[in-house]
Amino acid sequence: RYSILGFLSSGTYGRVYKARGDDEGELVAIKKFKPDKEGEVVTYTGISQSACREIMINREISHENVTALREVMLEEKSIYLVFEYAEHDFLQIIHHHSSTRTQLPLGVLKSLLWQLFNGVSYLHDNWIIHRDLKPANILVNEKGQVKIGDLGLARLYQEPLQSLYTSDKIVVTVWYRSPELLLGARHYTPAIDMWSMGCIYGELLGLRPMFKGEEAKMELGAKKGGVPFQRDQLTRVLEVLGTVDAKQWPGVVQLPEWTNLSRLDRYQDCLSQWFNGRLPRGAPPSLAYDLMRQLLIYDPTKRITARAALCHDWWAQEPKPHVKCVLLSSRGLCRLGVATSATTSRSPSH
Repeated sequence: RYSILGFLSSGTYGRVYKARGDDEGELVAIKKFKPDKEGEVVTYTGISQSACREIMINREISHENVTALREVMLEEKSIYLVFEYAEHDFLQIIHHHSSTRTQLPLGVLKSLLWQLFNGVSYLHDNWIIHRDLKPANILVNEKGQVKIGDLGLARLYQEPLQSLYTSDKIVVTVWYRSPELLLGARHYTPAIDMWSMGCIYGELLGLRPMFKGEEAKMELGAKKGGVPFQRDQLTRVLEVLGTVDAKQWPGVVQLPEWTNLSRLDRYQDCLSQWFNGRLPRGAPPSLAYDLMRQLLIYDPTKRITARAALCHDWWAQEPKPHVKCVLLSSRGLCRLGVATSATTSRSPSH
């Protein structure tokens, strides 16, 4: 039914291939789940919990800025999810502009961000936390439409949420991880996605990860379920946003890693300088900066929501976001539809 055209990527739960439908010729992305393992023996134990959850969530949603699930196939004891195909992702766009040393035009940046907020707002309105928003998971098709992809880690947030760690496998990318998660919070909200959005905004602006820390790994023999203190990642955040003030974020003193955080060096808040040094020349900074500031608030209860972000005054300021801006940019990109080093090596997990 589908002809495989090439390999796209691999992740925690499986591999993704580019394919073409034999009947109508539509390009699709097919995700094949890895079989379960018991020790070194591959066993077929039915559909995994992660696959069930991803199928359930994708079948219940439909939005122009979220990747659409076309069908689910079960063949030879393997599960395949067939998704609509998108030619590019944010990481490729960032890599293209970084390698050519050209800034992303402000109208294009606003178009990409507005569509991303629109998709995340839809997910949150439907009680879904994505939990792994990063440039490689945000796709852009040939029409310039942004599509949020890879809901493999998404959760309905009425349900109890599992720890960030399953055994010693890290399942949320550290560069985009919110401060409450870095400090060991076990109960969290859609605000973790909004922090990731602020990091993505910063990466589109600066063309490199905003908080590029070194991830602390689990030590051999460590207690199962234990989480290492992410000292380097937190330091990268503090260097830009300043030392966490318990008066501004009262709940921080209740988090498991508060004592470790309080021992780190103290830093001044320099987000304004960071931002103004990366804004396109001649662009009015105040509203653009205000949105980033509201996304990167330490206290998750004060962080802006996706719905509120869509109503921010910045969108009404010229240049206004428009899909055609993205189309003009996409034509200048190399054809990067099949896997490149940019899509497989920049992020520290899966």
